[in-house]
Amino acid sequence: MLKPRLLALSGSARRDSLNRKVLAVMARGAEAAGAEVRVVSLGDYPLPLYDGDLEDSQGLPDNAARLQQLFADHDGLLLASPEYNGFFTPLLKNALDWVSRPLPDGSGRPGTVHVRGKPAGITAASPGGLGGIRSLQHTRQYLANLGFLVVPEQMGVSQADKAFTDAGELRDEGVRKAVEGVGAAVARLAMAVRGD
Repeated sequence: MLKPRLLALSGSARRDSLNRKVLAVMARGAEAAGAEVRVVSLGDYPLPLYDGDLEDSQGLPDNAARLQQLFADHDGLLLASPEYNGFFTPLLKNALDWVSRPLPDGSGRPGTVHVRGKPAGITAASPGGLGGIRSLQHTRQYLANLGFLVVPEQMGVSQADKAFTDAGELRDEGVRKAVEGVGAAVARLAMAVRGD
């Protein structure tokens, strides 16, 4: 039986991103539950701001097509994103907006064919007291609009600038288990969707 393959993305491309640290914890939870996880940085797939005229004149950017293929090749999504004014990041929104555009194969099918019915799990981290939780409802709704099955489990890590050890582990065991639990829930749902 093949392990479900999960794509892991952070809504931040910062080198020392707290959300990338949270994503690593979530990925470990998914792996412990039987999934294979590939962590990808959106910083490695630079894209222009979505512009319909640009798309009409130049077609789908190569990096958008590469991201579409990554979603096609995976069974689910792990996502950690900072909160910007109560929402997830523009970097994430722009990337997923491009991913949703028609495939470059001329079929006219939207890129969402590669995400529909696939599970997703969401987390956020912030140095503030709320841990980015205000953004999670918007993230959940946006991913559901694209066609993802967003698991009920979610986690906002507050005071995240103090939450990690030098080795990248969450200091609080309850918080660590909750973040790992989001990843595990996605892995379990991916297996169920595939009929494993």
